[in-house]
Amino acid sequence: MALTFYWYPKCGTCRNAKKWLDEHGISYEAVHIVEQPPSRDELKDLYEKSGLELKKFFNVSGQKYRELGLKDKVKTASEEELLDILASDGMLLKRPILTDGKKVTVGFKEEDYKEMWL
Repeated sequence: MALTFYWYPKCGTCRNAKKWLDEHGISYEAVHIVEQPPSRDELKDLYEKSGLELKKFFNVSGQKYRELGLKDKVKTASEEELLDILASDGMLLKRPILTDGKKVTVGFKEEDYKEMWL
């Protein structure tokens, strides 16, 4: 199955991840995470397959996250509320998100990519 690479072209971490994928000859479909964010159902699926806590999907260093005051909300909100918030704006999502439909990585750490995608 082809990889889907959710990214934001202005994000340095995303560019580094894209460069890594290209250097390793890994093919993927690049999806602009702000222009075409994953739907709520897609997010739920990504979250469940990732094995990560849902709060790991938040871009905690993003301006939008701070503007909305989500730091405290994330601690107390239900899973359903968090999914609704994440689905409301692609800028709230930690990026890049890479998936093959079975496995998911969030963010970019070269060691994780080597382990998961090579």
